Amino acid sequence: QVQLVESGGGLVQPGGSLRLACTASGDIFTIYVMGWYRQAPGEQRERVAVIRSDDSIMYAQSVKGRFTITRDNAKRTVYLQMNSLKFEDTAVYYCNADVSTTTSWGRYEYWGQGTQVTVSS
Repeated sequence: QVQLVESGGGLVQPGGSLRLACTASGDIFTIYVMGWYRQAPGEQRERVAVIRSDDSIMYAQSVKGRFTITRDNAKRTVYLQMNSLKFEDTAVYYCNADVSTTTSWGRYEYWGQGTQVTVSS
């Protein structure tokens, strides 16, 4: 089993900053990709930022220049630094990981339970 635990969400004013963190634990052999997705009310879940094991990074166009994703391999943790937050960044943010495990062949995708980010004045 693999668990993803997120932290760092909350309420922030427009223009403010938040930092999300997600730590993976359990029967992990290799983490290939970790990233963040978000889902606003009535909307589909969308990819925000992902970072691969080769340190390549992809950002959604809407967050480029404002959000930064980093990872600490030793801690199996991925961070999302969110600056210059806008009303439209309000959503539940989900951590995602693509991993191989010590107990099964193949690669598996896991999700965290989500953390609420609300941008409001």
